[in-house]
Amino acid sequence: MNFTRWSARLPGTQRRTAALRAARRSAGPAPSATSADGRSREEGRPDKEAGAADAARADSADQDPDAGRAPKAGREVPAARAESTPDAPGGGRDGVPRSLDTLSLHELLGQVPAPFVVVRGPEHRVAYVNDAYAAAFGVRSCGGPAREDLPELVELGLLPLMDQVLRSAKPRTVKARRTEHGDRVGYYTFTCTPIDLGPRAQPPDGRRRAARGRDSRNGERGVLVFAAEVTDQVESAERLRASEARQRAAAVTLQRSLLPQELEQPDDLRVAATYQPGGEDAAVGGDWYDVITLGAGRTALVIGDVMGRGVRAAAVMGQLRTAVRAYARLDLPPHEVLQLLDGLAAEIDSSQIATCVYAVHDPSEGRLSYASAGHLPILVREADGTVHRAEEPTGPPLGTGGWLHTSGSVPFGEGGTAVLYTDGLVERRDADIDEGVAALERAFAGATGQPEIICDRLQRAMGITADHDDDLAILVFQHPARTGGDAELFRNAALELLGGTEAAPRARAFASGVLTSWRFPRELHDLGVLAASELVANSLQHGTPPMRLRLRRTDRRLIVEVTDGDDHLPRRRRAEPADESGRGIAIVATIASSWGTRRTPGGGKAVWCEFALPTGSPAAER
Repeated sequence: MNFTRWSARLPGTQRRTAALRAARRSAGPAPSATSADGRSREEGRPDKEAGAADAARADSADQDPDAGRAPKAGREVPAARAESTPDAPGGGRDGVPRSLDTLSLHELLGQVPAPFVVVRGPEHRVAYVNDAYAAAFGVRSCGGPAREDLPELVELGLLPLMDQVLRSAKPRTVKARRTEHGDRVGYYTFTCTPIDLGPRAQPPDGRRRAARGRDSRNGERGVLVFAAEVTDQVESAERLRASEARQRAAAVTLQRSLLPQELEQPDDLRVAATYQPGGEDAAVGGDWYDVITLGAGRTALVIGDVMGRGVRAAAVMGQLRTAVRAYARLDLPPHEVLQLLDGLAAEIDSSQIATCVYAVHDPSEGRLSYASAGHLPILVREADGTVHRAEEPTGPPLGTGGWLHTSGSVPFGEGGTAVLYTDGLVERRDADIDEGVAALERAFAGATGQPEIICDRLQRAMGITADHDDDLAILVFQHPARTGGDAELFRNAALELLGGTEAAPRARAFASGVLTSWRFPRELHDLGVLAASELVANSLQHGTPPMRLRLRRTDRRLIVEVTDGDDHLPRRRRAEPADESGRGIAIVATIASSWGTRRTPGGGKAVWCEFALPTGSPAAER
């Protein structure tokens, strides 16, 4: 497309073109450029191109009556060409714009609004300082070395960088350096660029000297130090970091406040847990754990992980933990607890999912029953040091819905140790998570000692540091093997009841003999016998065979439990004066420290009560 003909018809273009040509004619004809064969470009131009140029001139003259005439006195050149006036840096004395090749370094760089300085030679002598640099760092003189005349560059440590630029002839940049000038504090990004300052005079003997700062043709080189102010960007980044730090601190505070402030310590287990948030660059997650005593010596151990980061994940975690504690009071099987949590998680936030393991330890049976909702497997170490995974059965994470969870169980007797953990302990960006679980399994096999020590050793073995990129939670529990005097404080006794009229007297006689052999105080002995009699009588009247009376003592409490084959759970009710029954559970609830019921895995139910040992009793003192 011929832009010359189109531009000649644009509004205002004709007048500017005419004024420019008139100024050129008043200055005299410009010599025409010649080609390599000596002919002028006008002469060597094809006729069609010459004709097109003439037509353009004719069109310009027809549309603008002032075309071809010099501008009248006092007539202003339009503002669009004001830079071509003699006063402008790029304008000549005759008003004709000068090419870039004819402009001096001062004229080119003097109008740059950003601070910069030019130094030359190996001593970095100051060759040029623009006004913006003087305004930012103070007035600086030229001619002296930068070490003396540019103290700000010395303070910023730029002189070694300038030496490197001069040697390598490659630009270098340092970002966001803090500077002070008077009361003003700013941040600048400095770019040091090598430049060629032109040829240098030869020495008197005519030899060419090759030294640092001069190339092989004896041309002197220098460095242009360009400073770009980034104060606003740095301050914005600092405000953003401060805001993120406040949000992270709030999330960490919320997270820790929602976690157990002090773990419950069951009679039969030693328990320890730890939570570590991610490093400063990692947002707080939703990892959590809990230990819940269920009664009758049974303990629930829970760990979970809410997907996501920040305050929202911590808030969802807190709601799930509260719900778990409420459901645990119902003493439901593990899979039923997870089933209830699944529906609740979808109601809390349908966009949030969470993984969870809910395990229940029963010391009387020596087993650990559990259910998993998409969580990592439990690691169990037996008394002989063998480690195995409790990874089946498992289901999808909480909040997905439409899944029927199931429970599993593994042996967990005296001397056993188990660990629950979240993915932050074993997951790495450069490795499969199964490799991390295998590494934890090897580390757990050699980690011995108290649960607190095991938590620390597992973290060290897995390379967890303060700047870890994810938060993590670990829950370790042991069922210690008791010997000597401690073994006498943890004892069990059981009686199978076949029913009939002799079952109640047999139960009372059995309970009296056992409690006497355990050397309980007389008051506690009588209360234990009464509770056993009432629970057996209730089972004989409302339950079905097989029936069992179980007595268990720990260093802190006496437990009386009766099981039968009927799954109808009794409840405490107010008996009327005329009622002949309904007072057994009320009597037990009155005399015992706590009581409860639950359904047993094989069908049937268990009704239990507990009595706290007196502080001054021999058993409690031991």
